[in-house]
Amino acid sequence: MKINIIYIFLIFVATTLSLKANDAKLFTPLYTFKDVSINHLNWSKSSEKKTAYRDFTYLEVEGGAGWTWGEFYGFFDIENPLANYEDTSAKGLRIALKPILDIKLYENIYFHIQDYYLNSELFYVNNLVSGISYKLASGNNFWMKPFIGVHYQDDTYFHGFNGYMFGWQFYYNFKILNENFTLFQWHEMEFQRAKEYYQLSDGSPKGDGKSNGINGALSFWYNINESFTTGLQYRYTSNKLGYDEDLSAVIYSFKYYF
Repeated sequence: MKINIIYIFLIFVATTLSLKANDAKLFTPLYTFKDVSINHLNWSKSSEKKTAYRDFTYLEVEGGAGWTWGEFYGFFDIENPLANYEDTSAKGLRIALKPILDIKLYENIYFHIQDYYLNSELFYVNNLVSGISYKLASGNNFWMKPFIGVHYQDDTYFHGFNGYMFGWQFYYNFKILNENFTLFQWHEMEFQRAKEYYQLSDGSPKGDGKSNGINGALSFWYNINESFTTGLQYRYTSNKLGYDEDLSAVIYSFKYYF
């Protein structure tokens, strides 16, 4: 397991917090949340024909907090939790995590850093992005945070600078017939990738196959009460996840907030 980029991320977080430790009020969160969920990802039939991917269930622990100086979000997934890690097929056990830290620079402008890490017996990947984000918000029911940054990738087949990433997270909470719903999207676009990442020496495509790609999900949540939420997520990719293809899936989710 290679987790060197996560070490860098954790060192960065620890350094940031230590610099702010002289003011205890900075550690008092404005908000926090945490939940656990069970999820089932169902690839479309066309996606399964194009790839080796197969449907899977995953368990997720998720949480976040906000302070006067910034915000943190992260999740940890166990994919195919009842499977064997040594299984190199699509049905093998995998782990994935993604921490995101935004540190306020000035008013709504933040220093943005995120890392996505996935590990299995067959493959691992680290995608570290650092740059700038900007938060738009209206009360407690709407916010949107676009970001842009430099992309460094470390995986089984590629190591080094891999272009740039632009994207956003979008949140909108609303009511229908006095029931509470949430619309959420995360969206990432990679561009100007390194040629050695997506192209063989003879110029033919490999892996993601192009200098740009798209990765994201659009989700619709029914907030049953303060503790339970259920939702549908439409998962989409283009020239991403190791394939020069457009792929899609639906994720069925059930969350418990604690």
